[in-house]
Amino acid sequence: MPNDARHIAALLVAAGRGTRAGGAIPKQYQSLGGVPLLARTVGVFCEHEKVASVTVVIGAEDGDLADAALPEGVARVVGGESRAGSVAAGLAALPEAATHVLIHDGARPLVSKALISQVILALEKADGAAPALAVTDALWRAEEARVTAVQPRDGLWRAQTPQGFALEAIRAAHDGFAGAAADDVEVALAAGIEVRLVPGEERNLKVTHPEDFDRAERILKEDQMDIRVGNGFDVHRFGPGDHVVLCGVTVPHGRGLQGHSDADVGMHAATDAIYGALAEGDIGQHFPPSDPQWKGAASEIFLKHSVDLAAERGLTIGNLDVTLICEWPKIGPQAAAMRAEMARIMGCDMGRVSVKATTSERLGFTGREEGIAAMATVVLVPA
Repeated sequence: MPNDARHIAALLVAAGRGTRAGGAIPKQYQSLGGVPLLARTVGVFCEHEKVASVTVVIGAEDGDLADAALPEGVARVVGGESRAGSVAAGLAALPEAATHVLIHDGARPLVSKALISQVILALEKADGAAPALAVTDALWRAEEARVTAVQPRDGLWRAQTPQGFALEAIRAAHDGFAGAAADDVEVALAAGIEVRLVPGEERNLKVTHPEDFDRAERILKEDQMDIRVGNGFDVHRFGPGDHVVLCGVTVPHGRGLQGHSDADVGMHAATDAIYGALAEGDIGQHFPPSDPQWKGAASEIFLKHSVDLAAERGLTIGNLDVTLICEWPKIGPQAAAMRAEMARIMGCDMGRVSVKATTSERLGFTGREEGIAAMATVVLVPA
C-alpha cells in the first residue's frame, strides 16, 4: 500500500457499449497503438504510487474481453443498466480499507499521473475534487440549425475525470440521488459535497468517435518523441571537516564542503539538470534553503524528488553525465561507487550513469582548492 494514511481506490467505469465509436467490439477493448484502450487507462492508475487498488466496472457480456485486457490484481465488477448504476455497483465493490475513490472514464486512456496526483492532493482539502478546462470558445444556442442566442461562457468549464471523493460521502450521495446525472460531480453537488477544481489537460480526451482514436494515436506518438535534455551546475566551498559527500558517497578529505544540506555538489548538479529538463526551476524552488527542515538534509531527497516528478510525466532517465571539477580529493577510485549510488537513487541501470572528474589546471577557485564545482547533463526519455 502507498505511504499514505488514506487508501486511494481507483474506480474505472467501462461497462458501456460505445456504439458511436464504431467497430465490432466496444471501444474500450479496441486497439490503441497496439494495446486495448482500457488496458492503457488501467495501466496509468496501476503505476501510480498513491493508488492502492484498482477496480474496473465491465459490461455483463464483456468477461472474455476483460480477461484479455486487464492485468492480474485488477478487480472487476459487472455494471448496471446506466452509468449511475455502474458507478453504484463499483462503489459497493471497493476494498473495505478504501477511504477515497477516483472515478474515471475507462475511455480516457491518456490521463497523466501528474493529473491524478493533483486530484489526490486536492482531496486533502475537500471531500470532492475534479479536473476541468475553462471554456474559451464562444457559445451559442440554436434551434433547427439557426443561431438563436449567445451563451455567456464566464465561469464555464469542460468537465474531465478522474473525479475524486471521500468514499463514504460519495456513496451516500449516490444512495440519495434520483434521476440521471451527467457525472459524479453532479451527484456530489446535489448532496452538498464541496468539489475543488483542478486544472485539466487537453490530452485527457474521452474517446467517443472514430476520429478520437486517430487523435489519441497522434498524442501517443508525440509522447514517444518527448525527449528532454537538461543541464545543471553547482558549487560548494570548503570549510572545516574530515570528509566530503560526492554523488552520494562519503570520501575522506581534510576539509568538508559547506552548504545548507549535505553540500553534495555532484548530486545537486544532477538534480538541477533533471528539474531543468522538466522546466521545473531548481532545487531552491522545491527545497528553499530558508526552510530549516532541509538543514543538513541528505541530497538523495532532492534527487529522488526530481526523478519522481519526471516519472509523473511519463519520463525516465535516458542517461546522466556528471563531471566533478576539483584538484582534490581524487575521484577516480570512487567513481564506480558514485555511479552505483546515483543509479540506485534514480532507479535506473548503472550503465546509464557516468561520473567523471577533471581539474582546472590550478586556475580559479577550484584550482586554488577553495571548493568543488560540478556540472551535469541529463536526457529524459519516455518510460
